[in-house]
Amino acid sequence: MIKQIFEHKKRFLHLLLLADEQEDMIDQYLERGEMFVLEIDGEVKALCVVTNEGEGVFEIKNLAVEPSEQRKGYGKRLVQFVCEHYKNKGHTMLVGTGDSPLTIPFYQACGFTISHQIDDFFIRHYDQPIYEGGKQLIHMIILKKSL
Repeated sequence: MIKQIFEHKKRFLHLLLLADEQEDMIDQYLERGEMFVLEIDGEVKALCVVTNEGEGVFEIKNLAVEPSEQRKGYGKRLVQFVCEHYKNKGHTMLVGTGDSPLTIPFYQACGFTISHQIDDFFIRHYDQPIYEGGKQLIHMIILKKSL
């Protein structure tokens, strides 16, 4: 079951930090974003935070799945849900992710295509280097999908 969370979003900080390793970066979008959680038998398995960027554009700011629950389709289910949820409210869903061979193929499998790159994003905005799959993230890759 997927449900929207309206209050006390920070109670999911442990999950949010899986997708965005710096709390002050999460703070920049958490309250203005809409949070959705995927629960099974009362246990949260995954979450997604989406912001309204204006003019019919929405952005997935955070998508995280409990480590023990990864590769079970929960992330893909949440992406499909939010794209369906926002299709009558806008025309484009964006997502920004690191230049990682682990996450880009996931979003492409969800129907996103690469739009553009923000050079040195993770160097300029994060206090510590961020690594994924043994590779330091430097550039942010923006992917988009028509709703």
